[in-house]
Amino acid sequence: MSTGPAFAGSDRLKPAAMPHTSSGKRPADRRRPCLQQHRLSLAILAAVTAQALAPAAEPRLVEWERGFGLQIPGEPAADMYLWIYEWNMFEAMQPGQHTHGTYKFPRRLNAGRTEATVDAPQFQFTLRTVANGAEITLQVTNRTEHAWPAIAGIIPCWNPGQVPGTDPSMPLPLNPNFSDPWRNRTYYLSAGGLAPLDSRALHFNTAIRAAVNKVAADGGYAFSRKWPSSGDDAVAGLLVRESEDGRWVTGIAWEDFLSVQGHNPWSCLHNCVRIGPLKPGESWTIRGRLYLFRGTKEDCLAEFRRDFPK
Repeated sequence: MSTGPAFAGSDRLKPAAMPHTSSGKRPADRRRPCLQQHRLSLAILAAVTAQALAPAAEPRLVEWERGFGLQIPGEPAADMYLWIYEWNMFEAMQPGQHTHGTYKFPRRLNAGRTEATVDAPQFQFTLRTVANGAEITLQVTNRTEHAWPAIAGIIPCWNPGQVPGTDPSMPLPLNPNFSDPWRNRTYYLSAGGLAPLDSRALHFNTAIRAAVNKVAADGGYAFSRKWPSSGDDAVAGLLVRESEDGRWVTGIAWEDFLSVQGHNPWSCLHNCVRIGPLKPGESWTIRGRLYLFRGTKEDCLAEFRRDFPK
């Protein structure tokens, strides 16, 4: 019986013969460039992932035209700026329901860019950097001849800055990542939790709303045309904004406040710190906080509750 056909496929089990080379050396492994490219891709992916997961650098303060900026070194998409201070409310500093403040005071910034101070006859404003932002200490003295009522307040402006040379009445944001042009990334704290701050309306402190209502003339105020009063009150002095790229969150908080408001031409967050009642010559000190870190609005709310448990 012939056996040839039965073993015709046995050659498939034999190792392939090495191709002949004139040098007698093993030919180069053609897979090596592909393996090297694969390893390079994995290394790049690992580096990018590590950078994304690594904690951001500690915040630092910088000089700014109207106050100070708070920055994360190497992360310009997180820059924010504090205008000290823009407005007075309800007889604070000057007679009237709504008057202009000023930022033209002596300012100091230490060499390490960790502490900044504004010195004025009526207040001292101090910023100190901490993890996830900066602590604020505001000491206010009534240097006027009239008593400030319980609803007196002043408004610092927390904002993404302005492009130099643009119209201050309608500036282009220096950091558009925190400008929130569609008003869908800014929040205040209502009775039901964080709620969208989607208009320019004022949300008054619910604890003093009755006193605010008493000084309204025909239901309105000197500022009502530009800042109408919302029917939804705020229950705590916190404003929060998430960045457009979804990586960062910022906020401004006070232990006592008059109102929260935002989306003015400076793309700002207005958290009005309450500084009354205060008789002529009297002083008191109020704590505040700036938040700036990688996270969400819920993360910022959790930080606020730790900083201001009451």
